[in-house]
Amino acid sequence: MTTLTAGPRPGGGLLRHRDFRLFWAGQTASRLGSSITSVALPLVAVGTLGASTLQVALLQAAVWAPWLLIGLPAGVWVDRLPRRPVLIACDLVGLLLFLSVPAAAWLGVLGIGHLLAVAFLAGVVSVFFETAYQVYLPSLLATDRLAEGNAKLQGSEAAAQVAGPGAAGLLAQAFGAVYGLLADALSFLISGICLLTMRHREPPRVAAAERRSLRAEIGTGLRFLLRDPYLRVMAGYGAVSNLALHGYQAILIVFLVREVGISPGTVGVVVAAMSTGGVLGAVLATRVARRFGTAHGMLLCQMGAAPFALLIPMTGTGPRLALLVVAGVALGTGVVAGNVIKGSFRQAYTPRHLLGRVLTSMQLLNYGTIPLGALLGGVLGSTLGLRPALWLTTGLVVAATGILLIGPMRRHRDLPAAPRSPAAP
Repeated sequence: MTTLTAGPRPGGGLLRHRDFRLFWAGQTASRLGSSITSVALPLVAVGTLGASTLQVALLQAAVWAPWLLIGLPAGVWVDRLPRRPVLIACDLVGLLLFLSVPAAAWLGVLGIGHLLAVAFLAGVVSVFFETAYQVYLPSLLATDRLAEGNAKLQGSEAAAQVAGPGAAGLLAQAFGAVYGLLADALSFLISGICLLTMRHREPPRVAAAERRSLRAEIGTGLRFLLRDPYLRVMAGYGAVSNLALHGYQAILIVFLVREVGISPGTVGVVVAAMSTGGVLGAVLATRVARRFGTAHGMLLCQMGAAPFALLIPMTGTGPRLALLVVAGVALGTGVVAGNVIKGSFRQAYTPRHLLGRVLTSMQLLNYGTIPLGALLGGVLGSTLGLRPALWLTTGLVVAATGILLIGPMRRHRDLPAAPRSPAAP
């Protein structure tokens, strides 16, 4: 069997690739803005609008609900359209959305309904952006450079997740959480400018005469995913894992502010410290893949990190805050390293003409459970209390890793480079 392995990279790497540098810079700015918003938006809800635990959880659910509603057709549309214009249009809409929150605050009309609408529409933007971004990268880079490209993108995303929460906390402490959202608006502008100045042009799209109905094309992507022994296990694990991860993340800031009793500035510092694991995971991903193989390396990353989630419900004041940081670093390292390996495998393994549809089929399962997890966390936190809810959701993080042992990954050192049988037309 031909396998996908992590090999050496030529000297200089992708830092010499002009268009990749622009793409990387734009994505880094965008991820930094999104990271700031992930803390600033719930802080606006809690601190400015006095939202309940369930309302804060609904905000996170609204961001991810579009994957359930439009994820599958979005994959077909992205497969049909040139991806760079889709990415630029998404940046423009995101810019307008996040400018609307401080504008509404200045006019004295900001409410929880406005935040929910912005969160939902930002989620719609994210569906198209994330799909187009994942499909665009293999046209920008040769297959043997995808692992390096994904590692750099994941590394800068992880670094943004370190800087973003701290920046959000400081902005909230100094000026009010609403102003943190201006940073996200600016990040969309920077990303759009970087995309506009790229010289790379994609190959022509499939001709209109060759297209089938929307339902038929969605079905092709779903069938490929569900029949493939590697992708379906990854999708199933991602679905349950995200349900659990976002179950506790939806109530974590409320827990830190209302039960542990720390200030918004400290919340930002703690979440930033937790996020340093993502940087470490991006750095280690290719080394782990070379040392243990891409299949066993991914299993090691995911299964080794999950038990640290059980430290989160033990968090308290003073030295016990360190438990949360240790858990966040361990989880971030494992999740990001595993995602680098998985993402590079998925982009190289899936036939190019099916990539958008297969990606959104996987994301439907992976991201579609996120709003359910957020609602689960909100309901459990409101009915049982925040700490019991954290015990239940972090326990599910550990249990979810058992799904990875169902498929063929445990039997092979490396993931395959291509499917055994040709893709369906």
